[in-house]
Amino acid sequence: MSKKPSTPSTPGKSSTPSTPSTPGKSSKSGRPSKSGKKNVAIGAGVAVAALLLGAASYSATKPDEPSSVTAKEEPAADVSADPQAGVYPELAKLARRDAKDPLAQGRANAPVVLIEYADFKCGYCGKFARDTEPGLVKKYVDEGTLRIEWRNFPIFGADSESAARGAWAAGRQGRFWQFHEAAYAQGSKEKGFGGERLKELAKEAGVKDVGRFSDDAGSAGAKAAVKKDQEEAYGLGATSTPSFLVNGRPISGAQPDEVFDQAIEQAAGSAGKGGKK
Repeated sequence: MSKKPSTPSTPGKSSTPSTPSTPGKSSKSGRPSKSGKKNVAIGAGVAVAALLLGAASYSATKPDEPSSVTAKEEPAADVSADPQAGVYPELAKLARRDAKDPLAQGRANAPVVLIEYADFKCGYCGKFARDTEPGLVKKYVDEGTLRIEWRNFPIFGADSESAARGAWAAGRQGRFWQFHEAAYAQGSKEKGFGGERLKELAKEAGVKDVGRFSDDAGSAGAKAAVKKDQEEAYGLGATSTPSFLVNGRPISGAQPDEVFDQAIEQAAGSAGKGGKK
């Protein structure tokens, strides 16, 4: 999992890691900018999420590309047999359920919403996107149990920010998930996310009007949308990517498939829909 830089430093630069990461996390620790300190006013669940998303350690498979920091083995995320254990209703309220949201997939009224806070420069986010998410879509999104809502949470400087704005711009033409797939393809992030590279990804994603895409990516609207997502994550106390909420249950890191399966199944059961067995 990837942690945010320690200061709101010069774009393109990030701080030296000050704490070791855990499997499923590529770590850069520290504080958000002033705008990022605005907490989401949703009660005690914020403190819990700050602990689980920012400090707890979990085991997960190491991504293909090496991390810049050391990983250590810790117990896997605990999804209790009690379906309500570790679930915070106030966190579930962060689900936007906007049927017109191009950065979401699945029915707006699906019984389970998985919110993902991620960065296109994060290796573990890429691992989740390639290895786990397609299975969740096939098993749960396609049959109506699950909705996935993306939140841009760029934490690695200028490239992360430009990729996030590019993804938002692709969404303006209905191609966010295709852009998401192209940006997370094996080896993609190593090519960077500069202006020309973003255009290449847009074309690969099937964006029809690349000129409009570039204008949208550089717009105040893109900046505001990304900032809104960032502040939501910072308000939860999230310090690393990927971080997730499943109907108010925090999950940290690119966990094994069964962790997400169990969390989704339990959430679906609690919502009155059994889900797939």
